[in-house]
Amino acid sequence: MKDQVLSLLRKNNAPRDWEDVLATVKKNGNLTKRVGKVNDEPIYRFFDTYSDDLVLNSSSISIAVQPTESFVPYHLHNYIEIMIPLVEDCTVVLEHSEVKVNQDDLIFMGNRTVHKVKPISKNGIVVNIALRSSAFSLNELDYLKNKKNSSNISNILFSLLSDEEYGEGRYSLFKTNHDRKITELIYDVIDEYYHPDIQSDQLIRLEMLTLFSRLIRQTANSEIKVKDYRKKNNNLLSLLLYIEKHYSHITLQEMAKHFGFNPNYLSDYLKKQTGKTFIQLVHLQRINVAAEYLTYTTAPIERIANRVGYENPSYFYKIFKKYFGISPAEYRNKNS
Repeated sequence: MKDQVLSLLRKNNAPRDWEDVLATVKKNGNLTKRVGKVNDEPIYRFFDTYSDDLVLNSSSISIAVQPTESFVPYHLHNYIEIMIPLVEDCTVVLEHSEVKVNQDDLIFMGNRTVHKVKPISKNGIVVNIALRSSAFSLNELDYLKNKKNSSNISNILFSLLSDEEYGEGRYSLFKTNHDRKITELIYDVIDEYYHPDIQSDQLIRLEMLTLFSRLIRQTANSEIKVKDYRKKNNNLLSLLLYIEKHYSHITLQEMAKHFGFNPNYLSDYLKKQTGKTFIQLVHLQRINVAAEYLTYTTAPIERIANRVGYENPSYFYKIFKKYFGISPAEYRNKNS
């Protein structure tokens, strides 16, 4: 199937002139607006998705292949975009940095994140998957948040999918290490999309959720098992997974030392990427774990407070009520 999918994509990724693209879009009655500049280069607003032949596509999940040897300007979307180089690699340029995305890796571009892509080579193949907020139900996203061995913290990344205001200025790079199961999922999603039948939409949605789960596990396993990999791949998910693992006794200084960062830099980075301070992220993890203990055990509240990292039960009560709006005892009575 892999060769068939690549052959299909090569038929659709011929070079395109940017001015011709603009003219075709305008001819079809759609407007691509300029919304700003980066270093005197215009930023375009892409709020519509198109098929490979530039036909408007309103699907909640849509796929298109990047044209080779073609200029792509700075732009932003009102949806999540996943870029996946299937052959060779690609370079995504943001307002203040560049990100190299290697073959089979995935980069999630947040809602309204300004970026462009450097022209890919004649032999390269890069697929773009657009995910609108309607792509998944809240129950389906809760599957990611609540399933066994998953993290409440790590799912901040997937707020990109459920909160239209969350993604601005954010991206997440996932290193797959050419994991066979991940790449097979990607190829199967593409194959279903280009050969649709009555069940294709449902299969694509379910396979995308499975893909997200495998990405979480892949990154978690890399963090735990490949010690040298940590400092080579200090992406947001790695940092959040570290908080998830060490939440009960973590300090900013110890975490910064672990990843080779200055504590102030790490604090600023976490705030910029998640909208929350380091201590807020720690509280979030502690309180969510405490909520699970309250729901599924009969352990005394003071013991739960100590277990998740609060030596002072009164402070635990204060923080818990701040996040959930009710006391730990009320939460237990309501949810157990």
